[in-house]
Amino acid sequence: MAARLSTLDRWLPAWIGVAMVAGLVLGRLVPGLGSALSAVEVDGVSLPIALGLLVMMYPVLAKVRYDRLDTVTRDRRMLLASLALNWVLGPALMFALAWLLLPDLPEYRTGLIVVGLARCIAMVVIWNDLACGDREAAAVLVALNSIFQVVAFAGLGWFYLSVLPGWLGLEQAALDVSAWDIAGSVLVFLGVPLLAGYLSRRIGEKRWGRAAYERSFLPRVGPWALYGLLFTIVVLFALQGDQITSRPLDVARIALPLLAYFALMWGGGYVLGRALGMTYERTTTLAFTAAGNNFELAIAVAIATFGATSGQALAGVVGPLIEVPVLVALVYVSLALRKGFPRARPS
Repeated sequence: MAARLSTLDRWLPAWIGVAMVAGLVLGRLVPGLGSALSAVEVDGVSLPIALGLLVMMYPVLAKVRYDRLDTVTRDRRMLLASLALNWVLGPALMFALAWLLLPDLPEYRTGLIVVGLARCIAMVVIWNDLACGDREAAAVLVALNSIFQVVAFAGLGWFYLSVLPGWLGLEQAALDVSAWDIAGSVLVFLGVPLLAGYLSRRIGEKRWGRAAYERSFLPRVGPWALYGLLFTIVVLFALQGDQITSRPLDVARIALPLLAYFALMWGGGYVLGRALGMTYERTTTLAFTAAGNNFELAIAVAIATFGATSGQALAGVVGPLIEVPVLVALVYVSLALRKGFPRARPS
């Protein structure tokens, strides 16, 4: 497998490590860099991060064969399994881990619960693609998550921060976010690259044919997904480098429930997919869409509700610090497990 990967793919963990360190060093050493990067925002997210995410997602979504999406939407087992993992198990698990491991740190605990509510609609397409998951299934599940994010995020936030703690006699919190704010985030970070990818596929196939489109055009734009990922990581960590490096013990406390969460959600997705008799490709997609989180939304909501220097915002920032290396590692674990699953029919 490794022999068939490009140099960029083969050394991806090293590049991501360098990007994280570079971002942290820049954020720590360059005065005013964070303020400059966050001076212009798109739906509450720094413009450079927004651009990085759009560049990152477009090549993967341009690879999707949109005429095959009906094969995914007919797979009710996978759709129901994804909804259960993302909107029932995920928020409940993060709530439990946050209260179990951070009972004395209410701000960080609340921030982690917000992270658990923000289901992934961006970076998951990269992890899924690197792990050779089902691109069409990923597109459908990400779209499904986006719909539920708009209609359910605020209600689940109220339930897990106010109602459920009240029932259990625990400390309560509140979340101030509207469905319109979330819809805007979904429109920008999923709608724009999805539309661009769809139009590329339709126009490219009409002009050159499917074979030429996939043989000539996609290899040219494909590497930009990883360039966008690395750029996003550098900017994200530069924005928060000072906070992260100046509070290492707090970061370590926040990291523990996150590590447990990512491992349990990914493992649960794999076990469930295997139990349902899914192929490797769809099991992988189910696992990564369950394990990933929409850190852009979580950070934006935490900053808007609690302030940029709040503990809740720091918890959101630590999310990708842990998620990126963990899910990269799980990409390689997935590839190692590939031979144990039934294979999809050839395309």
